[in-house]
Amino acid sequence: MTPDLTIDDVREAARRVHPYVHRTPVLTCSALDRMCDKQLFFKCENFQKTGSFKIRGAINAVLALTDKAAHRGVVTHSSGNFAAALALAAGLRGIQAHVVMPSDVPQIKKTAVACYGAAITYCEPVLAARETGVAAVIERTGAAFIHPSNQREIIAGQGTAALELISAVPDLDGIVAPVGGGGLLGGIALAAQGAAPAIPVYGAEPEAADDAYRSVRAGYIIPSNDPDTIADGLLTSLGDVTFPIIQAYVRDIILTSEAEIVRSMRLVWERMKIIIEPSAAVSLAAVMALPRSFEGKRIGIVFSGGNADLNALPWQNPES
Repeated sequence: MTPDLTIDDVREAARRVHPYVHRTPVLTCSALDRMCDKQLFFKCENFQKTGSFKIRGAINAVLALTDKAAHRGVVTHSSGNFAAALALAAGLRGIQAHVVMPSDVPQIKKTAVACYGAAITYCEPVLAARETGVAAVIERTGAAFIHPSNQREIIAGQGTAALELISAVPDLDGIVAPVGGGGLLGGIALAAQGAAPAIPVYGAEPEAADDAYRSVRAGYIIPSNDPDTIADGLLTSLGDVTFPIIQAYVRDIILTSEAEIVRSMRLVWERMKIIIEPSAAVSLAAVMALPRSFEGKRIGIVFSGGNADLNALPWQNPES
C-alpha cells in the first residue's frame, strides 16, 4: 500500500507548529566521531519542550482539530512522553487533556504529566488496559482521541524534526531514528523522502522489542508481545498508518542489545555532557553496532528525548 501522506503534510505541520516548538540544535562530538570512525550529527530533541520530540506531533494534532471536536478536550494513552506533550498542547489551545497511563512508568514522567495539567487515569501496563481506559474516558467526557503515533497529524508533526536536520546538514549520508509505534521514524522517513530522497533513513530498535524489525521482514504488522527493554518509550507496535510509510521509505531497521543501549546512553552523558533517555540512545547504539555499514559516513542521529529517571540510571549499582 502506498502511503497517502506526503512532504506537503510535513511542511504544513511545520508552519502550524513553528510558533510553539523549539528548533532544537544539531550537535557534534569529536570523541564519538573518533570512536565510531564517522561524522555524527545529533538532532537533540532532548532539548525540546516537554523533553522529547512528541510535542511536535501533539501540537499539530491538537491545532488541526475543529472547534467542535476540540471543545470536550482530548484523550490519549501514553507511557509518559506523549502524555506530557498532549497536556501542553491542550493547554496551549485552552482545552483539557485526559491521559491513560500505565502505573509502572518512571516517576519523572508521572510528575511531568501532572505538572502540565493532564487528568491522569492509571492502568495496568498492557495495551488492552490502555485502550479500555481510553474508551471509558471518551464515554464519560466525549474527548477526542489522539493516538500517540498512528495518526496522520502526529506523523507529519514528528517529521518536522527531519526538515530541520536536513536544513542544518543537507549532505548527510543517512539518518537513524528510534522506532516504537513508528510516528517519529515514519515522519522522518516521509520528510527525507520528500525533501532529500538521496538520504537513506534507518530505524533503530531494541532486540528485546523487535516487532518493527520482524514486521517489515514479514510484510505485515506483528504486534509487540509484552516486550521487556530499558527503552521504555519503544514498547508500542506499529500501526496501519505508520507501517506503510516505514515499509516504503525506511532502508532498514537495526537491532541493538540492552548492553549496547546502556553503553551508548552513558557515552553521551560522559562525552557530550547532555542528558538523554534510554530510548534516545538506541539510535547511537545502532550506528555503533554496525561500524562498517556507516564507516566514514556523515550520519544524522535523532536523540528522541531526555526524560531519564535520575533515581534509576541503568549503569548504577542498585546496592551502592
